[in-house]
Amino acid sequence: MVRISDKKLIGAAFLVLIVFVVVSVAIMVWWTTTVDKPDYVQVEIREYEGKDLSSITAFRENSIKGPQQINIANYRLNVTGLVNNNLTYTYDEILNSFPLQKKVITLHCVEGWSVTIFWEGFLVEDLIEATDINPNATTVIFYAYDGYSTALPLDFIIDNNIMIAYKMNNVTLPPERGFPFELVAENKLGYKWIKWLTSIELSDNEGYLGTWERLGYPNAADVR
Repeated sequence: MVRISDKKLIGAAFLVLIVFVVVSVAIMVWWTTTVDKPDYVQVEIREYEGKDLSSITAFRENSIKGPQQINIANYRLNVTGLVNNNLTYTYDEILNSFPLQKKVITLHCVEGWSVTIFWEGFLVEDLIEATDINPNATTVIFYAYDGYSTALPLDFIIDNNIMIAYKMNNVTLPPERGFPFELVAENKLGYKWIKWLTSIELSDNEGYLGTWERLGYPNAADVR
């Protein structure tokens, strides 16, 4: 026989359970509809407009100093060189100031592997346009946080809508993939796809050799 005191305990426990469920559901609804989600809850996509995508983990790690950790609060992207107006952008200024570009592009590494990724980012042309570029500028040199550098012709960048990416497969670039920005050097081999971008220099040095180019890799880096 169940005593009255036992019935009261069971009733109280049942009430606590109901309250717990109601509060949990309310928190889940609030989280889903209100809270800005951190990067780790972003969901990677593996298909875009009928095109199969590689995983963002399918890259080989071959950077010169390993993955870099950049404090976004202190991050700045500088645009200098043969320009009339030097510019400095914060991460948020870039994300909020320029039209978003989206495209599936394949990166081909000189080592023989490749990955096809859905990239989201911003045109290099848009970032440098406001500098009032000197007519003598023919080359764009890119510098990275780890000391890496490479360069591309200015005309190539404009004619091919070359962009810097902040997302890949719907996920904000992880540190090992170049957060906050990676150059998406479409139709160029992987050593032109500079990661952890910190500076863009307009130059008239058409023969500039970057990090791997100084070691003998072709400066054109065309994908065959």
